[in-house]
Amino acid sequence: MKHLLSLETLPQAQMERILSAGVEIKSHRGRHESQPLKGQTWVLIFSKSSTRTRVSFEVGIRELGGQVMFLNASDIQLGRGEPIKDTARVLGRMIHGAVIRTYAQKDVEEFAQFSEVPTINALTDDEHPCQILTDIFTYQEKRGSIRGKVVTFVGDAACNVAQSWIFAAAKLGFELRLAAPEKFQPSAAVLSRAGGKITCTSDLRAAARGADLLYTDVWVSMGKETESQDRIRQLTGYQINQSLIQLAKPDALIMHCLPAYRGKEIDDQTFEAHAQTIFDQAENRLHVQKAILEWILE
Repeated sequence: MKHLLSLETLPQAQMERILSAGVEIKSHRGRHESQPLKGQTWVLIFSKSSTRTRVSFEVGIRELGGQVMFLNASDIQLGRGEPIKDTARVLGRMIHGAVIRTYAQKDVEEFAQFSEVPTINALTDDEHPCQILTDIFTYQEKRGSIRGKVVTFVGDAACNVAQSWIFAAAKLGFELRLAAPEKFQPSAAVLSRAGGKITCTSDLRAAARGADLLYTDVWVSMGKETESQDRIRQLTGYQINQSLIQLAKPDALIMHCLPAYRGKEIDDQTFEAHAQTIFDQAENRLHVQKAILEWILE
């Protein structure tokens, strides 16, 4: 049985298989020859709010022939303290697969273990594997293979999105530069586990020079709201704007996983100038999510 719980544990060959399948899935949308989820019911269990992840999985499951149930964790017994392993053992007898968006990585892993149904990590505090697979898919759709390229991540480089980029870098052979204040850089343990060509620096301009892709995410991730003022103070200046873009390669892509807080991690002018790429990136969540679902059932 397959799960997608982390890019750290996803083999390179499987990652490339998902990315390759996404190309055909996108080109054949609305003309599917088969519906691999026909007769199946999948559940979305979300403890965190979502727009792109929820909609792309709900639409994707339906387009592949399945039925989908959305469960907010506060509406089921999980919200009243039922252990995740008990919820998993109940649902596992009724559903065919689960997509989970929550706080603790161990909760997704425990659900997969005890439910014994295919389980997908739709975001935890540690990783956001579906997002980064989509980001890489989008880069390759527009610029060709990401292997040998330079990706510069700007902002909170200790967040879940940055951590999934870290685990993808060595497997797909690209250089990753993380531009962040020291407090917002990933731990030495994570970097050691990942390997690959990864640089952490507080020198934003140095990190941007010659980059093929400039990428950013919000400064205040979900669950970090109480730290908002301190995070904004320390991360101010770690912004993608026109002066930073001039340091990257002339054809560098600008990407943001959304939602975007204009004037903070990216300025409004830059966002609008690169909106086509950013919203292509958002659309591609659907196609890559469908590739993940098909892969997990092979």
